[in-house]
Amino acid sequence: MQEKRPLLEVRNLEKRFGGVRALQGASLIIEAGETIALVGDNGAGKSTFVKSIAGVQPADTGEILLNGKPVSIRTPKDAGALGIEVVYQDLALANSLDVAANVFLGDEPRLLNLGWFSIPDTKKIARETAETLKRLRINIPDPNRPVANLSGGQRQAVAIGRSVRKGLRELLILDEPTAALGVEEVRKVLALIESLKESGQSMLIISHDLEHVFRVADRVAVMRQGRVIATRRIADVTKTDVVRLIVGDLEGAVA
Repeated sequence: MQEKRPLLEVRNLEKRFGGVRALQGASLIIEAGETIALVGDNGAGKSTFVKSIAGVQPADTGEILLNGKPVSIRTPKDAGALGIEVVYQDLALANSLDVAANVFLGDEPRLLNLGWFSIPDTKKIARETAETLKRLRINIPDPNRPVANLSGGQRQAVAIGRSVRKGLRELLILDEPTAALGVEEVRKVLALIESLKESGQSMLIISHDLEHVFRVADRVAVMRQGRVIATRRIADVTKTDVVRLIVGDLEGAVA
């Protein structure tokens, strides 16, 4: 019987910026179909850790395994080719373009492509965008509006829709997906995350809001001083327990 391998195994990542050790042997295991929340105080190393996995800031040393096989992720293109997608806090949307144009941004199907001259297949773009929004239960009444005119929650949904337009990814990383949103917008984004969970999407979510973490995550991983000092099943801890891991005495914490 073949041994089951984790979806993603990150081993002992080290990253320096000059004399600063941003990552100090950071390790984490993510199982297939799991949603894991990454929490920690400012400067704990969360963003650097995620950017190392995504190829934005490759680690100096350490190892990343995907489905049990070592992989090299030196650029975001490497990560995308492996099925690792990131939705950053700034969303990277083209504000002057509409929903469909953003969902297909940089990957537009063409009716004619002569290199210097091309004609996009607007009907296919509109049709597949509508299918993506429906599949993810995203409600945008007027998808022809520029995304600059959408609410924060709708913009977050468009960015997520772009990442999973072609289907479930190996790993979807969400960087503070509910930051700076109103109560109703937060509710919609959390519902979208829950919909992705139901579909079996594996996710790593950076969050500072423990209410949201406890609603959507299966496990929580706590970072301090550039390493993951503890992982806990949500069912086995309280919010107070997690706060103690974030700011309390390091002694006794077990990764």
